[in-house]
Amino acid sequence: MKNFTVAKHEHRRHAPVRRRMPGPPDPVDFNKAAVAAAAAVVARERTLTRSAAKAHAARTGQGPKVARRPDPGKKLDVRFYLSQLAELNVELVRLQEWIKARGLKVVMLFEGRDAAGKGGAIKTISAPLNPRVCRVVALGTPTDREKTQWYFQRYVAQLPAAGEMVLFDRSWYNRAGVEHVMGFCTEEEYAEYLRSCPEFERMLLRSGIILIKYWFSVGDAEQEKRFQDRLADPTKHWKLSPMDVMSRSKWVEYSRAKDAMFSATDIPEAPWWVVAADDKKRARLNVIRHLLSVIPYENIVEPKIELPPRQAEDGYVRPPIFSQHFVPDEY
Repeated sequence: MKNFTVAKHEHRRHAPVRRRMPGPPDPVDFNKAAVAAAAAVVARERTLTRSAAKAHAARTGQGPKVARRPDPGKKLDVRFYLSQLAELNVELVRLQEWIKARGLKVVMLFEGRDAAGKGGAIKTISAPLNPRVCRVVALGTPTDREKTQWYFQRYVAQLPAAGEMVLFDRSWYNRAGVEHVMGFCTEEEYAEYLRSCPEFERMLLRSGIILIKYWFSVGDAEQEKRFQDRLADPTKHWKLSPMDVMSRSKWVEYSRAKDAMFSATDIPEAPWWVVAADDKKRARLNVIRHLLSVIPYENIVEPKIELPPRQAEDGYVRPPIFSQHFVPDEY
């Protein structure tokens, strides 16, 4: 009996240890130490970015002048907003020309709560720019065929070529938000998305794409006010989609989804930049100024354009006015 017991213990000691294979990570309960370490790296990167931007502005004299900051508790004065926007528009055009000349590939993602002001910020940025350089992408509901593709596939087709800048009005983060909360994807698809999204973005960065991610944050009271404004204004009814209406009853679920998304995808290489958007004008100016600070650029001196003299008519006779169709002059 003693020999059997010894042999039994010897067998246990030399037997191979069976390790449990780790299951898929919980999308919500991420390693706190890793998150804290990533947050420290992001904070350091932000400090370095600000320092580099200031040094670049001091060295080259580029960048808009910083005016005295208004009272943060009040909405921006319209005249102040327009004067600052005029200066920033000049810098946006200079950035555009730098991107075009250097063959840069820039991707900006705009995510956030409904009625947070994402669309207005995108319009403000793209307004002074060449649509052949700055392109806005707002994809609709995926088709039956697209639903069978790799999740990121239809977004990859919209990525920029050299010398282009693409602004995504919502993006591949739909799966982290509305698709997950509204049950448009399975839990397995959601968990796989949170695992693969950071790696997908690292692939984009390694390919030379500049990726900037903005999250627009709006308070409950301001969001409710904007919803009511949309209800009262017939020209804004289209902004209230069925998903927007249903999201009101799932506010907590969306908050949890956003927290899980940040935990998984706020990576040092491509951090989330949160925009306080209760004041739309202030948010737009802040986003533009931040964009100009994270992409170092220089003013490209273009050759002076000289208009040639207009060609003489040289016997040309215009057709009679009554032979053409004119838009009625109602005003």
